[in-house]
Amino acid sequence: MSKELLLAAEAVSNEKLLPREKIFEALESAIALSTKKKYEQEIDVRVVIDRKTGEFDTFRRWLVVENVTNPTKEITLEAAQFENPEVQLGDYIEDQIDSVAFDRITMQTVRQVISTKIREAERNKVVEQFISHEGSIVTGTVKKVNRENIILDLGQQAEAVILREDMLPRENFRPGDRVRGVLYKVNPESKGAQLFVTRAKPEMLIELFRIEVPEIGEELIEIKGAARDPGSRAKIAVKSNDKRIDPVGACVGMRGARVQAITNELGGERVDIVLWDDNPAQFVINAMAPADVSSIVVDEDTHLMDIAVEAANLAQAIGRNGQNVRLATQLTGWTLNVMTTDELNQKHQAEDNKVLKLFMNALEIDEEFAHILVEEGFSTLEELAYVPVSELTAIDGLEDEDLVEELQTRAKNVLTAQALAEEEALKQAQIEDRLLDLDGMNRHIALKLAEKQITTLEELAEQGVDDLADIEDLTSEQAADLIMAARNICWFSE
Repeated sequence: MSKELLLAAEAVSNEKLLPREKIFEALESAIALSTKKKYEQEIDVRVVIDRKTGEFDTFRRWLVVENVTNPTKEITLEAAQFENPEVQLGDYIEDQIDSVAFDRITMQTVRQVISTKIREAERNKVVEQFISHEGSIVTGTVKKVNRENIILDLGQQAEAVILREDMLPRENFRPGDRVRGVLYKVNPESKGAQLFVTRAKPEMLIELFRIEVPEIGEELIEIKGAARDPGSRAKIAVKSNDKRIDPVGACVGMRGARVQAITNELGGERVDIVLWDDNPAQFVINAMAPADVSSIVVDEDTHLMDIAVEAANLAQAIGRNGQNVRLATQLTGWTLNVMTTDELNQKHQAEDNKVLKLFMNALEIDEEFAHILVEEGFSTLEELAYVPVSELTAIDGLEDEDLVEELQTRAKNVLTAQALAEEEALKQAQIEDRLLDLDGMNRHIALKLAEKQITTLEELAEQGVDDLADIEDLTSEQAADLIMAARNICWFSE
């Protein structure tokens, strides 16, 4: 039987392209399991196969522990040292036992265990081969096509899956086709697909540019981000680390050769190459190309920008089905509101009128005085109340320091009265402390929620963004964040 073991190990090693040592380890595990089945008690067995002769020895062993909980597999340190004084906790005491005979049942068990171990070894081999390629482009041959995905043969007995959502729209493959994609996930688990490839994620576009534009690999040009509508249009942001190099021109290539090669690979997907800028407003203006931006207003608190374009350019700025502004939003990370210049002016006029009335009513001043404050950029009582007096007296028409101090006193009095009123309203509403302590929550929003009979964290978690759409000064993004924070605490925390 010893010669047969050697021949079997050699044959399986050659067939599966696995190291002989892995095969011997599988054989040892299989024989050990067969041996255990011969005993009525649960025992621990170790099998050692001689790699040269194929002969094997079998040992029953006990783990050395301080307190025995399983007498058939464990032994106390005191008892173990009686047999071997040098043994320590965590070591094993072994006795050689008769090796199992290779009858029909034993052979069946060995075959099953070896089959399982070989599959595990093959999967581990695939992980070891491809884990370093995660995030890179791989090329394979289509092996199988079905409605949900395609299977790629990557060679070396490795297969990858391209899910339908990771393919381009209207993209069809046949067995035998050569396909490129980004290996975006390596799954080390013992079941299911291990390698996942995409052609639709932004990483595919980025990696294609790394291949087509040598300056990127040389780190002369840096890719800052990408956004895609797969198969239709994409935007990629680049910057130069060398002032002598035009990053956009380098990515386009001579007569557009470089970007055209990428477009061809992606089924005609048009790619806008955007010059990155560390100024968010300028970056957004660049990302909105080919539309010309007339003006832009940045709201850093809500991470939102209002973009104004001429009426004739509005359709181009928004794009077909909102494509252009959607890609620009994904690329820059800012929420973008696109409107005509007239619409932006009307919006700002409405906002200014709102602030104008606030100042007139709260501070008991006339429209002309309030207009001066609005023109200087003041939009809240808090800003006015706590700005240094010197900044206010530097404004034309506000040179009188006593007048400025009186103005700030009135603003502070109004704020104090509002705070006291809010405090009383919060008590009356009986709002849960957990709701008030939620990240992103403030008293104003909490009171508005209470008006909707939302006073606990659980009640907020049950809401949808649309349910909170009519709350003033609460954007849809803020509403979504609050709802998700409540759900994470109420539904998902342990």
